[in-house]
Amino acid sequence: MPIEFSVAGLGNPGERYRRTRHNLGFRVVEAIATARRGEWSSPARKRRTATVRLGASRVLLVEPLTYMNLSGDALLPLTLEEALPAERLLVVCDDIALPLGQIRLRKSGSDGGHNGLKSVIERLGGSGFPRLRMGVGPLPPRVDAAEFVLAEFLPEEEPAVDTMVEAALACVESWVRDGIDRAMSRFNTRPAPPEP
Repeated sequence: MPIEFSVAGLGNPGERYRRTRHNLGFRVVEAIATARRGEWSSPARKRRTATVRLGASRVLLVEPLTYMNLSGDALLPLTLEEALPAERLLVVCDDIALPLGQIRLRKSGSDGGHNGLKSVIERLGGSGFPRLRMGVGPLPPRVDAAEFVLAEFLPEEEPAVDTMVEAALACVESWVRDGIDRAMSRFNTRPAPPEP
């Protein structure tokens, strides 16, 4: 049975980056693989992959191993090999413009200053692929954005991160099962503020 959808989590390979804000995309696809008993392949062709079933669909999970700024180099060959139309490739990434805990699903759009998305748009030759942005903001005053996203979450932030990853899993499943419009309607809402 052919691959019907692909979910690409963006991040940087290696233990040094594993728990950083910039690696939320990896964290989401790894959580999906764990929940759906997907087994990761050995690294090849600038990526590693796992195949899972979401509902009735066969879904390919992808982690580009090119480092964030060259993510498109791993995804372009994949879309050609699998003959996947752009609207069936969901890219998951962090976003400093969204507050921590908020996710936002979009059908297409600009890179928003995200170098991983910029690379995917350049290599795929357009921005007509859906993306799921994961909030890691706000950027603290007088802190460099690159340093911020390459830092690990604070211990007190981890519960919100875990909740956000769980919401992302449900959003991805809804995208596959119900279509992007219904998934956007359900998940593009602000999270409730934490209890005082």
